[in-house]
Amino acid sequence: MPLSPPTAHKGPLPLLDAEVLRTFVTIAERGSFTRAARQVSRTPSALSMQIKRLEETLGQRLFVRDARQVRLTPEGEVLLGYARRLLKLNEEAVTRFLAPPMEGTVRFGTTDDQGSRILPEVLSQFDRMHPAVQVNVVVGGSLDMQRQMEAGELDLILMTAGTSGQTTARGEIVHTEPLVWAGREGGMAAWRSPLPVALGSQGWPWRGRVLSALDAIGRAYRIAYTSEHWAGQEAAMLADIAVAPFPMSLVKSPLRQLPREMGLPDLGHYHVVLVRREGVGKAIDELAGQVIKAFREL
Repeated sequence: MPLSPPTAHKGPLPLLDAEVLRTFVTIAERGSFTRAARQVSRTPSALSMQIKRLEETLGQRLFVRDARQVRLTPEGEVLLGYARRLLKLNEEAVTRFLAPPMEGTVRFGTTDDQGSRILPEVLSQFDRMHPAVQVNVVVGGSLDMQRQMEAGELDLILMTAGTSGQTTARGEIVHTEPLVWAGREGGMAAWRSPLPVALGSQGWPWRGRVLSALDAIGRAYRIAYTSEHWAGQEAAMLADIAVAPFPMSLVKSPLRQLPREMGLPDLGHYHVVLVRREGVGKAIDELAGQVIKAFREL
């Protein structure tokens, strides 16, 4: 039930305090005043008073307090989106004026699937915080980008890799998810024999693993389509000429994950790896940090 709405203001509306918004977000994410209090090193009663004042300011109940946890009201869910954006904008503004200005160029390589997933937001935020840094983006295959880095042509690369033996000593795993079999909804490719498969070319991170898994269960197959990029394999599935191993999070309608009942082998997980050139500068480290943060927030 909403609180009594605040009296209409003749002058400017009240400003929301960033510290109170940070408390609100922490409680919402932790689901408990007690856990949130431990995180921010304050008492639960102090946090409760902050939220009470915030609710009075907005004239809305923000949390439903149960015996073991607290949960957001519909109004609280709306405020959570605003609060996160306001805190993010505050951080960008403070960093823009207090952090030493950066200049230079970062040469950033990425695979097409990972670039489309996080790059627009990362580049937008990085440009707001460091407008004097130029970011040159190259989209390519993982092996080609590794060669470009070794040749000194790239500073930072975001690539895909298998579960073992395919990351470099300098690589940092920033994301892991299941690799699944996918095909078009209502399509016939998954029912054909031999099974038509879309794969990357030789050297693709899990090409050998996929073929070995099919061989291990005695499933007849043929490589019907080859593309170095996810978009190409997606096109083959949309055209219903092949099925493909695909990251679970990228399987969107009209594609679907093929059910286990079809008898296709388990493919395990795959990694997204961030690799930095040795002796990197501050701008490269900053962009790498933005990439890591973006994957954590997926």
